Amino acid sequence: MNWKYPSPYQLGAAERQAFAKGTWGGTFHDEFQVQPGDIVATEHWASSGFPNTDLHQLLKRNYKEKIILIGLLANTCLEATGRIGMELGYHVTLVRDATSARSHEALHAAMDIDGPTYAHEVLTTRELIAAITSNAT
Repeated sequence: MNWKYPSPYQLGAAERQAFAKGTWGGTFHDEFQVQPGDIVATEHWASSGFPNTDLHQLLKRNYKEKIILIGLLANTCLEATGRIGMELGYHVTLVRDATSARSHEALHAAMDIDGPTYAHEVLTTRELIAAITSNAT
């Protein structure tokens, strides 16, 4: 890592190689491999999926107005992406039971304290599927 001012999280992730290609943390689960027609943005540098990537342009070009956030880590990457997404005008949904953090307290803060300040919805997977299904009909 050659950042001028790396954060402690960035230093720790670089040391552990938590998301290195070919490792458990750097590989899509078999059931979530890229499919034909999927939109794949360039890899982000730090916490948010928007700065220094083509995510915003790809979403706009494909008329996408909503983002659903799941995965790791609730209180860093997801929160940063959600906050910037909201600022850019996207409808942001956090999925409570499809998200993790380093501790229960961090997850609670991300979902119940910080999340409602930028996310339009904080749902469970079941609630999300129900909402998507009802909107599709």
